Amino acid sequence: MSLFTPRNVLYLSILAGLSTLVLKSYAYWITDSISLLSDAAESVINLIAAIIAFIAVRLSERPADDTHTYGHEKIEYFSSGFEGALILFAAFSIGMLGIHRLISPQPLQTLEFGMIISFIATLINAVVAVILLIVGKKYQSIVLEADGQHLLTDVYTTCGVLIGLFLAKVTGVEWIDPILAIGVSLIILTTSLQLIWKSFKGLMDHALPEKELAIIREIITHNLESEMTFHALRSRQAGAKKFVDFHLLLPGLVSIKVGHQLMEKIEQAIKLQIKDCQVQIHAEPIEDPTSWEDNALTSFEKKAPNS
Repeated sequence: MSLFTPRNVLYLSILAGLSTLVLKSYAYWITDSISLLSDAAESVINLIAAIIAFIAVRLSERPADDTHTYGHEKIEYFSSGFEGALILFAAFSIGMLGIHRLISPQPLQTLEFGMIISFIATLINAVVAVILLIVGKKYQSIVLEADGQHLLTDVYTTCGVLIGLFLAKVTGVEWIDPILAIGVSLIILTTSLQLIWKSFKGLMDHALPEKELAIIREIITHNLESEMTFHALRSRQAGAKKFVDFHLLLPGLVSIKVGHQLMEKIEQAIKLQIKDCQVQIHAEPIEDPTSWEDNALTSFEKKAPNS
């Protein structure tokens, strides 16, 4: 059994959130740097987001039940969307603090030691972020990817803050510190909007990527004989699970047994190529006009190659 499971790496993310929060808060306390404060504020969001992500993953692992017959995977989109909202709030708060310090500048203290502490915290975040992104990609978990992207953004912004503080120390220009804080807030704002948009697409049952849909169409077409076709291909994704359904149009004389064998063959071929995919096939007689009239996707289905 792999050590780096979604649940285990989220334990690691929570631990990293706690440690970096303590380190960055101390770095701000000894330097009074507003940009380091902004960095510490983002660590608070990191910790909250990691806890929420852990809860979401635990809930998404629950099997389907009588009230959630498709499973609980969509909770991951609520988690990443909430994390995006938290980051948005952090970006606004950091920006306001930066503007206030720009208007009322204050001298920085014990800057070298504070920068060293912040750099150590950044190394911790960098390692955990890479692990989260790798495991998130492996398990196709939007929660892990969101948490990893969040930490990676924190790494980039902290590096920018440290470079700027070094310049402020060398040049003695105090306004560099609040300008950095405002810049950090803008970067964080971009990340938050990206997470919210990705979560929105998931909750709206966005179709699978065209690359995967092309593979599915090819598999179906490859297994059909000349007098057969299909339409009404639909797809969506909930967490790591993917759902595909379509209508299979067969000659009326084809027996139920033969039709079932064909559908099983197509279903297994799709599952072999598309990981964690559930396939639902509805067979209809190709000669019956109603088989063509009950397709709600007709208005745009002709734009995509299908058969």
